[in-house]
Amino acid sequence: MEFDYSKLKGLIKEKFGTQAAFAEALGVSNTTMSQRLNGVNEFTQSEIARACDILEIPAWYAYGYFFMKKI
Repeated sequence: MEFDYSKLKGLIKEKFGTQAAFAEALGVSNTTMSQRLNGVNEFTQSEIARACDILEIPAWYAYGYFFMKKI
C-alpha cells in the first residue's frame, strides 16, 4: 500500500526548513528519511511517535500525516 506524505512534507518544511534538519532531529539519516517519505521503506511506530512529538502533531491527527492512502 502506498501512502501520501505530502501533508507531512509540508509540515516538515514549515517547522524545520529542510528534510535533512528534520531527519537529524528524528535521529535518522537523510537517506533513511528520503526512503520513508518516498515510500521505499515504511516508518516504524517509534519513528511516527517521535515525529509527532517533535512536529507537535497531536496523536489523534497522526492519521492525516502518516496513513493517508495515495490515490
